[in-house]
Amino acid sequence: MASRFFSHTAAVVLAVVTSVAGAAPAGQTPPPPSDRARAEASAQRAADRIRTLQREAEALATQEKTLLVELRKLEVERELKTAELAVVERNLQGTQAKLASTIASAAALKDAADTERPDVESRLVQLYKLGRAGYWRLLLDLDNLQSIGRAYRTASAMNRLDRERVQQHERTLNALARDRQALETQAKEIARLQARALSARAGIDRAVAARTALVESIDARRDLNAQLTGELEAAQQRLQVAIGQLGTGRSAAVNLPLRPFRGALIWPATGIVTGRFGRQSLGRFGTVISRNGIEISVAEGQAVRAVHEGTVVYAEPFTGYGNLVIVDHGDGEYSLYGYLSAMYVARGDPLEAREPIGTSGRSPSGNPALYFELRVDDKPVDPLQWLKR
Repeated sequence: MASRFFSHTAAVVLAVVTSVAGAAPAGQTPPPPSDRARAEASAQRAADRIRTLQREAEALATQEKTLLVELRKLEVERELKTAELAVVERNLQGTQAKLASTIASAAALKDAADTERPDVESRLVQLYKLGRAGYWRLLLDLDNLQSIGRAYRTASAMNRLDRERVQQHERTLNALARDRQALETQAKEIARLQARALSARAGIDRAVAARTALVESIDARRDLNAQLTGELEAAQQRLQVAIGQLGTGRSAAVNLPLRPFRGALIWPATGIVTGRFGRQSLGRFGTVISRNGIEISVAEGQAVRAVHEGTVVYAEPFTGYGNLVIVDHGDGEYSLYGYLSAMYVARGDPLEAREPIGTSGRSPSGNPALYFELRVDDKPVDPLQWLKR
């Protein structure tokens, strides 16, 4: 019976090993506390990001159906599925590591059981031959108390040794059974996570395809192109009103004015300017739009930094600008950072120059980009005249 159990467990282990690709090396030890703390912090950030995206998705569902809203919905869906995929892949990696460790443990336990079994079986055979009395038969052939005492101690020690051998073997078998159950559970969890990862990837592909189709329609149709231009201009006007409201009743302290740094401000991110300040044609139909800032082509997920010290006065989604951070530099001076995929700051946070405020995301058309705007005396100015050349 024991041999059948060992054979079945070995088969289960072999099947799991061959069915899981990319498992971590066997014998993996638990991460040290510092690594565990970092992993927990990363998981918490991922969970917070998913909740933020879900809230934005719910808010977008209640808004009027416009091109900008539809484009943002598809981008939020893509980001949400991407964030979910990252969580699934991290959990999958952790489960594969546990599986590898359990496989190593089961293999070691099987070796131990194979090593213990012959000795245990031999001792049990000897006890069977001794009969019901066992080692205590030694006492029957002795006639003095000293010999009886030694024989008693010997019989007790041998009984204890045999009992410990049997108990140790039972513990080994029980541990092997637990590992076998853990292997089956972990294999099922891996299959579940792989299915979730496949679903998340499919969701990303659907969102990207839908957004691409919508952008192509806008580029191909004059009416949609004009509609998008009108929505972008309306978004700029709403932003102008919002900034005016931010400055109402404000008397922010100015520690380091922005004006002396004209032409010397650091860039919020490294990239190529693809949309300049001022009037520009938009799309194939030559529709004209007036930009209040610049669009910088940067890789998605690149760090975005404050160009000057100040205080965060806005850090929320804003229609037409994605996730938007506005930094007040005092005396009617602001810097704006749009199209962010993630925001690291909240309203009221003080910032130093070069301090990260978030990561770059995508423009409404789906291109990796950062929107950057500067305002002096509450009016937009050309950022290229203020940033380092």
